Amino acid sequence: MPKVSIKGNIMPSSPIRKLVPYAEAAKKLGRTIYHLNIGQPDIETPEVMLNAIKNADIKVLEYSHSAGFESYRKKLTTYYSGYHINVTSEDIIVTTGGSEAIQMAMMVCFNPGDELIIPEPFYANFNCFTCAADIVIKPVKSTIESGFALPRISEFEKLITPKTKGILICNPGNPTGYLYSKEELQLLKELVLKYDLFLFSDEVYREFCYDNKEYFSVMHLQGIDNNVVMLDSISKRYSACGARIGALVTKNKDVIASAMKFAQARLSPPTLEQIGAEAALDTPKEYFVKVQKEYVERRDLLVEMLNKMEGVFCPKPTGAFYCIARLPIDNSDKFCQWLLESFEYNGETVMLAPATGFYSTPGAGMNEVRLAYVLNKEALKSAMTCLEKALKSYPGRTT
Repeated sequence: MPKVSIKGNIMPSSPIRKLVPYAEAAKKLGRTIYHLNIGQPDIETPEVMLNAIKNADIKVLEYSHSAGFESYRKKLTTYYSGYHINVTSEDIIVTTGGSEAIQMAMMVCFNPGDELIIPEPFYANFNCFTCAADIVIKPVKSTIESGFALPRISEFEKLITPKTKGILICNPGNPTGYLYSKEELQLLKELVLKYDLFLFSDEVYREFCYDNKEYFSVMHLQGIDNNVVMLDSISKRYSACGARIGALVTKNKDVIASAMKFAQARLSPPTLEQIGAEAALDTPKEYFVKVQKEYVERRDLLVEMLNKMEGVFCPKPTGAFYCIARLPIDNSDKFCQWLLESFEYNGETVMLAPATGFYSTPGAGMNEVRLAYVLNKEALKSAMTCLEKALKSYPGRTT
């Protein structure tokens, strides 16, 4: 039998999805599972978006332009201007989800063996995308004690070699929920200028910033237009994860020109979803006010209940809808599997994402899990009750 490639063998599994078979088996046994493992909100998608797709007057479902519909890109510039991000439609390539935007950026900006510095823990699929592009991740560790604030710039600088090509952040952060400040991004700007690096920023969660914290984009940084690449998606903004519409945004003309070659190679982003995404830009502000209020209430409930559990610590996130919690367990992969295979409380259990998959440092995250507060408050209460009971009976409890 022919063998698969080395890359196929070393591609990491998703820490978010690899436990799905165990969840399916638990459901067949009649157990209720509270899914806090994946960022799939239960928030309703805006009607204006769904109606645009339902009512699309289309006789032939055609390709779009490889960069995406011009009308959508122009409308996106107006959306971005509302956040004081000034770009033109020529600075935007519409992608098949934010994932393709990240992949395109990596393929365009890196050669095999180049190095990318990422504060960890980080979005798990960064491990996959860098593997596919033959990029070497150089992790710089943030700590749960600091709430996962930006590590000292001196720690970044220690990692810089002749092969270092860029720095990648997620702001607000997945999986930590940390929101980088203007001052932290200014420090990154100085480093990027000093070593002539790319600065990539996944800013998918900009609508979800809490406690009067200010969202500051890498696109706001002055004097580094050619260094900055912003990555975006409608998935979380409009609770439209299945629509698969993202964007690569940069004023670097060489990056745009090269990315267009990759965009042409995959032909075009989805037509119906672009129609929906364009309409979604008319979503009333009241929608986001309501959604943000709901997420704040969920966050406060979840973090409070976690920190009341013996041996558990969870910093309060200020953005997105995730948090990382430290638990009194020996191995988060084993624990998350045990929850599905061997535990139930009143016929219920909870599905979490082991934090090991959000690090590239071997052995990191062994006593941490990521929780997504994407369920209603009553479901969150029940999930936390399950978790507290589970921690008391888990055979690998450490304290």
